[in-house]
Amino acid sequence: MKVLVVDDERLAREELKRLLKSHAEIEVVAEAANGKDALVAIDLHRPDAVFLDIQMPGLNGLDVAAALEPPLPWIVFVTAYDKYAIQAFEMNAVDYLVKPADPARLATSLQRLKERASAPRAEPLNSKQRLSESDRVFLRDGDKCWFVPIHDFRLLESEGNYTKVHFSDGAALIYRSLTELEARLPERIFFRINRGQIINTEVIEKVEPWFSGSLKAILKGGAEVEFSRRAATLFRERMSL
Repeated sequence: MKVLVVDDERLAREELKRLLKSHAEIEVVAEAANGKDALVAIDLHRPDAVFLDIQMPGLNGLDVAAALEPPLPWIVFVTAYDKYAIQAFEMNAVDYLVKPADPARLATSLQRLKERASAPRAEPLNSKQRLSESDRVFLRDGDKCWFVPIHDFRLLESEGNYTKVHFSDGAALIYRSLTELEARLPERIFFRINRGQIINTEVIEKVEPWFSGSLKAILKGGAEVEFSRRAATLFRERMSL
């Protein structure tokens, strides 16, 4: 696994590289002392993972993670401060280490990296690329976190600037508008049924006529949703109803 180490403190970089040397499966391909150089090194070396400090002059670690374009490396944040943990995991971080890194804790992070590398890649929901049905995304709500396959999304409901995503194991409220998510979801299985809801058409159990030429869908599990008249017309055309 190719790794990039990013920290504005030289001694911190040296210590982390020393710890990583004891893991034969890890190759440190480069290091960077600031966010700008980190982006250049990521583009040049295409590391599998980046151990990324957060507090740095200029671009901080969170800025670097937000600026990355697919294909994305796995990110492990390494910082002297624990106050950024929530933001880190919202950005799809694999782990969050507090400096000075403990060897046993680092080994846990490396194990998590191995597990991620052997699983389907999870994509951030704030990317601009359209997701495929097999992609997995990171969702967090409160102290709960999930990696959810896109095809497990059942229903998405607008709540202002937030969207509540219902999936097979629960639900999460995320800071993304329904329109933003609509632009990323695979068109084959997702359909916007009204201004406030998108459904996965593969979880529809049956469709019934509803008021004024509209439709009502009963989803597997019993949830009922209503189409707007315009959406009902488009849905009939799409499904040849």
